[in-house]
Amino acid sequence: MNKSERQAALAKIINSQVITTQDELLEALKAAGIEATQATISRDIREMQVVKAQDASGQLRYTIFRGDSQSQLERLSNSVREVGLSITRVQFLNVIKTLPSNGNLMAAIIDDIGFAQVVGTLAGHDTIVVISPDEASAKWFNAQYQKAFIA
Repeated sequence: MNKSERQAALAKIINSQVITTQDELLEALKAAGIEATQATISRDIREMQVVKAQDASGQLRYTIFRGDSQSQLERLSNSVREVGLSITRVQFLNVIKTLPSNGNLMAAIIDDIGFAQVVGTLAGHDTIVVISPDEASAKWFNAQYQKAFIA
């Protein structure tokens, strides 16, 4: 099985089942007759932009990050308004607080936009650390995030 076929099967499984761990994903693939290694699945998850997010019932599950026609900036603005609680700048870092279980999804949005003022993010359950190359970039990012609350 080639990569595109495997990733199509992964997308189908993620969209049709509640999958919460890579082990569950490997088992679902195996049940579908697809053999894959943990390393291969990890690469597929990264390439396909699969993240853990809360579903309508509040359960954390894998979901494919891209899937609608919203621009990434619109998605960030909507996320900030829906789940963003606060942002605090500390020198060249911004610390963002979100509602529980939303840190990873918002960090994925920030990473995907590819702001020149963001070197990378570290995300947890409800906290994101946004790393900028310098204080001016961190200040710019902080201002953009604050604007998203108002937009």
